[in-house]
Amino acid sequence: MRPSGRNLSEMRSVSIETGVTKHAEGSCLIKMGDTHVLCTASVEERVPPFIKGSGLGWVTAEYGMLPRSTSSRMRREAASGKQGGRTVEIQRLIGRSLRAGVDRVAMGERQITVDCDVIQADGGTRCASITGGWVALRMAVNKLMKVGDIKTDPLISPVAAISCGIYAGQPVLDLDYPEDSEAGVDGNFILRGDGQLIEVQMSAEGATFSREQMGLLMDLAEKGVAELVDAQKAAFA
Repeated sequence: MRPSGRNLSEMRSVSIETGVTKHAEGSCLIKMGDTHVLCTASVEERVPPFIKGSGLGWVTAEYGMLPRSTSSRMRREAASGKQGGRTVEIQRLIGRSLRAGVDRVAMGERQITVDCDVIQADGGTRCASITGGWVALRMAVNKLMKVGDIKTDPLISPVAAISCGIYAGQPVLDLDYPEDSEAGVDGNFILRGDGQLIEVQMSAEGATFSREQMGLLMDLAEKGVAELVDAQKAAFA
């Protein structure tokens, strides 16, 4: 039995509320169980120097956790003068995941920055950030298309992410913190809505895993991402 009482292949409840901030071109609050992330997308008519003049657009991301997003207060990274390694790794993951769903030629030479701020953490914050980040990106692109700044939709496919792992010897979908902290195997799966894989992060956390188990986790991930893509689409209904 999972600590939450969920079935092995059962997701936490998912909700996505759009348009939650006044100024950002795109924004949403995504809730996956008790993990809540505010995602905003900001458009700039410029690109980083390394692609200037190429005609290509750029999507990047920043990620952070609020001090009381966890059970005890964390010190703000700004107070230490630099981002931690985990933060840098996660925001790079979010950026490259979202770019995998973008036609950067159709986007034109502009940058969209997706900010993901974790309000409350209960496992799977990077996955919620990617899933909500795509919704914020979709909203920003819609606004650019509405005013005619972009002629052809540059978003190839929705992008979503889900965690899967081996908990108490069983493959489970969408780990919350009690499971994540004790899982023998932990993985994050990032896919496009058309089923194409973007990235898989798998690691043994005290127990090895077989190729067969890897396949079972992949099946769970595909199921979970399909449900998340449905939730993304429903957010615009």
